[in-house]
Amino acid sequence: MDVRAAQEPLKARYRDEPDAARITLTARAGAETAPVACSVEVGRAIQAAQAHPGVGGPGTGPCSGDLLLGALAACAQITCQLVAAAMALEARIETHVEGDLDLRGTLGVDRDVRVGFQAIRLRFDVDAPAATAEQLDRLLERTRRACVVLQTLADPPRLEVTAARP
Repeated sequence: MDVRAAQEPLKARYRDEPDAARITLTARAGAETAPVACSVEVGRAIQAAQAHPGVGGPGTGPCSGDLLLGALAACAQITCQLVAAAMALEARIETHVEGDLDLRGTLGVDRDVRVGFQAIRLRFDVDAPAATAEQLDRLLERTRRACVVLQTLADPPRLEVTAARP
C-alpha cells in the first residue's frame, strides 16, 4: 500500500478545510446480566468486558484495563506501521504494552493508593535490517508524536463526566 498516495488527498483537504479533519469517535457500554460484565460497542464491533478477577470479576474476558492497554497497543502498532511505510522503511514491528495497577485504590481498601494505572510501558520490537540508527530513532519519534492514544494518555484532555437523569 502506498501510504503517501492514500494520505496526500486527505492532508490537502485538511489544509484547505481544517474543520473536515475534526471527527468524533464514540463508544457505548450496556449492562449484561451480571454486575461484573458489560458489552461495549466500539466502531463497528461489540466487545465483551468484565471486571478483573482482582475486583470480583470472573476472569474469562478482558477487563477495562485490558481494553485500554489494547487500544494503546493497536494505535501504536498501526501508527508505527504507517510511519514506516511513509518512510519507505521495510520493517517488521510488534508492539508490547504492560500496565501496573494497585487494586487497593479501586476497592477503597486504601484511600492513599491512586485509582488507575501507576505505570504503563510501551515497547516496540522493530526488525528493520536495512535501517540506520537515525532512521529507527526518527521512526519512533514520529510514531510517538502521531499516536493518538499515546498522546492522549501522556497529555490527557479535559474530561467531562455527566449523568442523564429522567
